[in-house]
Amino acid sequence: MNAPRIVAAVHGLTPVPPDPPYEIDFARDLLKRSSRGEIIALYHRFSAGEDHIDYLMRRTCVRALARRCGHGLRIGPRVGLRHPETFEIGDGVVIGEQAIIQGRHDGSCVIGDKVWIGPQAYLDARHMVLGDNVGWGPGAKLLGSTHTGQPLDRPIIATDLLIARTVVEADADIGVGAVIMPGVTVGQGAMVGAGAVVTVDVPAFAKAAGVPARVIGRRDEIQSLEGGLRDATTA
Repeated sequence: MNAPRIVAAVHGLTPVPPDPPYEIDFARDLLKRSSRGEIIALYHRFSAGEDHIDYLMRRTCVRALARRCGHGLRIGPRVGLRHPETFEIGDGVVIGEQAIIQGRHDGSCVIGDKVWIGPQAYLDARHMVLGDNVGWGPGAKLLGSTHTGQPLDRPIIATDLLIARTVVEADADIGVGAVIMPGVTVGQGAMVGAGAVVTVDVPAFAKAAGVPARVIGRRDEIQSLEGGLRDATTA
């Protein structure tokens, strides 16, 4: 009874039906009649609820503000979004409860189709790309900027900000509590282990783990279920 078991994926295999036309018209009308500040205030009015209307209103507000918003967006309760006007969101995206996506007024945040972002994630999305079908573990973080620390006679927080393009390519998976540092690219189909701190690029289809993260194998290596579970636990 306590043996591990395999069950079919849900989010990654579920088709994304188109949103009803009235939702799209509602968003257009909202943008026409309301200021950006009023739309953000409306989003916050419905930010904590969990019924159908709450999800509908959150999605409508983001659709009104974003550069692009695909079908089937699902935004969980208490999600914080900063500068959603810089967001490009694909179809079938899920953003989990209490996640924060921090854009910038002159930045670019691209989230591909069927991306799943876990609860309490933090994305410094000032110059960020998440490719299609990326899985983002609960509590995982992406940092897209850092202070230069120069000159030395200033507090670090008062020095210029270096913003670096940070990319997670299509089909990659980021483990629970992992940290992706500024300017890093995680390659297509790569796996980043739980709690890893990624400071350098991860090749496509590689498995990376540790602090700092290093490549520990490749996904195409044959591995037993028991061995895979043991490695995931110790990574």
